[in-house]
Amino acid sequence: MLTPVDVQKLLIKERARIIDSKEIIGWVYSVFDDIDHQDNSILERLSNSPIEREVNNFNIKKVDTDAIFHISHIEKICVNYRLRFLDTKYFKSSYPMEVVQKIKSIEKEHQTVLDGFKIIAPSKLFTLDKADDPLLFAPMGNGYYYLIYKWGTDLHPLRRIKYWAIKNVENLGLTVCFLSFLLTVLTKDIFYGDSANNFGYVFMLFLFYVKGVLGFIFFYGAASGKNFSQYAWQSQYDKIS
Repeated sequence: MLTPVDVQKLLIKERARIIDSKEIIGWVYSVFDDIDHQDNSILERLSNSPIEREVNNFNIKKVDTDAIFHISHIEKICVNYRLRFLDTKYFKSSYPMEVVQKIKSIEKEHQTVLDGFKIIAPSKLFTLDKADDPLLFAPMGNGYYYLIYKWGTDLHPLRRIKYWAIKNVENLGLTVCFLSFLLTVLTKDIFYGDSANNFGYVFMLFLFYVKGVLGFIFFYGAASGKNFSQYAWQSQYDKIS
């Protein structure tokens, strides 16, 4: 009668054939030392990237086309949602082990050592230890980047609206005009009463609000040192320098 084959016992037997039983403990330690060394090497590269180069060699036959993005695509998303795209040496949050495993997997598959890592994340993650929606990239050259891994939570769907006004100068101007117009409509009767429909009076009130809203924005902007998303998406500084 044929007996079932125990694969685990076969593996143990094969290992014993190559490695003496007295050396197994030492072999196990060497395996884990090698794993720790690889992991530490990757984490060190992430913490100091770029170290030696800013372009990586990928095997074109093995790349995931859904993971390749041009700098223009990255810029648009970063500006719209007020995100930063910086070298990982500026990233102050921690990396999940899945990131290390993904990098090891890609390096093995493409027979390369990755460097020049960049990351997309909210500006707070480059100064505070939190974990919201970072995306890790490796440069491919000619303005193209390869998405290594994404972790954390997704962006709030209203984030784009929240930062729309400070996307660029044009958006801020439209916001100022809209707020001034809204305030004018809501308060013209209070200021002018029966003359509230006089165009000259209403226009003067509108200009007053424009001046007031602009003054408030410039005061707040100067105090906070914040820049427009259009200019801040690749800045490693939290405030205008």
